Amino acid sequence: MFAAIARRYDLNNRLHSLGRDQAWRRRAVRMAQVKQTDAVLDVACGTGDLAEAFASGAGDVSPASVVGLDFTKPMIEIAQEKAQRLKRCSGVPTPRYMVGDAMDLPFESKSFDIVSIAFGIRNVQDPKQVLREFFRVLRPRGRVVILEFSEPRNPAFRWLSRLYCRKIMPRTASLLAGDRSGAYFYLPQSVSTFLDREALIQMMQEAGFTRIEQKPMTWGISVGYVGTVSE
Repeated sequence: MFAAIARRYDLNNRLHSLGRDQAWRRRAVRMAQVKQTDAVLDVACGTGDLAEAFASGAGDVSPASVVGLDFTKPMIEIAQEKAQRLKRCSGVPTPRYMVGDAMDLPFESKSFDIVSIAFGIRNVQDPKQVLREFFRVLRPRGRVVILEFSEPRNPAFRWLSRLYCRKIMPRTASLLAGDRSGAYFYLPQSVSTFLDREALIQMMQEAGFTRIEQKPMTWGISVGYVGTVSE
């Protein structure tokens, strides 16, 4: 399904979020409190937008390294093309991309300082297992950053969001992508059936994360979560 929409994925993200998707990613990077010595892993990286935001120093500091991992090979291929095309200043790392499974990360324990996932945790088969894997590969004082869609809590905004996401966006996005897989009809449905904010925070706590914070963005359409691995 994601392979079918890969080539128009970035364009659809920009148009149908009215450009807010990049702002949400930059804010997620700032929530991670990046240090120059940090090793970053971006899971379900798609075409590499969040990985590139980390690398470029959207949080004011570029990390030492960035790895992007995704289950869908066509997405990774686009991310790799993007990484080679972009010009970088001195000290800005080039992300390294690879195909892999979020539920079985191909890394040793305590390999990273930051693990992130943007708009992907609701699409994995077992979110609990994914969070356990994130906890495993993070070092002490490491941070997990989750960026995910949510339903606005204001009734008026929630009604407008549902109208747009369930009725308008699936049709226009499918038309733009030339998609017949039903991906853009599945995606809004996955938002409405995924965990609410409190349930996701509880799942993060059960995985071992502490000092968990959440930050709603754009009336709560998107929410950033950050949790820490204790020393």
